[in-house]
Amino acid sequence: MGLVSVILVVEDRLSDAVSTKILQHFNVEIVKRIIYEGNSYLQRKAQSFNQAAHEECGIFMLTDLDSPAICPPSLIQSWVKGHLSRWFFLRVAVMEVESWIMADREAVANFLEIPTHRIPTNTDEIPFPKEFLVSLARRSKKTRLREALVPAQTNRHAKTGNEYTPRLCRFVRDYWDIEHAATVSPSLKRTLDRLSQIRD
Repeated sequence: MGLVSVILVVEDRLSDAVSTKILQHFNVEIVKRIIYEGNSYLQRKAQSFNQAAHEECGIFMLTDLDSPAICPPSLIQSWVKGHLSRWFFLRVAVMEVESWIMADREAVANFLEIPTHRIPTNTDEIPFPKEFLVSLARRSKKTRLREALVPAQTNRHAKTGNEYTPRLCRFVRDYWDIEHAATVSPSLKRTLDRLSQIRD
């Protein structure tokens, strides 16, 4: 029997939107969502989730790599600390979930009204994807979109604009093509391959 349903565990709303799109692509039902800001909760609970995952209901957890100093397999092993359950899908976006989003280069370029060539051909290699995406948004010809994604000059501590998350969540839901993105992001392709194997 293949994967039919999962509990989804993510560190923010944007990761939720991306994970939902991926799971919908494989016709996997999300029976419960657990969303925490940051990955400290995910790291603490990874062992428990690994033990709880089973054939009738798997667990899909998405986190960001954040640092080039560690590779995804090492992060997974350091969190799980043992045998990885077949039904626990701990996936790591390299470097952040924005890397996966930008990997659909043509759609993002159209969304921002910027030339496609401004987006690298391997988005996993962008050191700071969130900041890079905001820098692309600064070049957008769409004034309202630029204001939504880019932090106001009066807020020096903000990394993103006030509508950054809802605007990108809508983009992911309505325009993001995961198959196109997987040709640009190796870490996303690995996630799709893993789900494809267990789904079949």
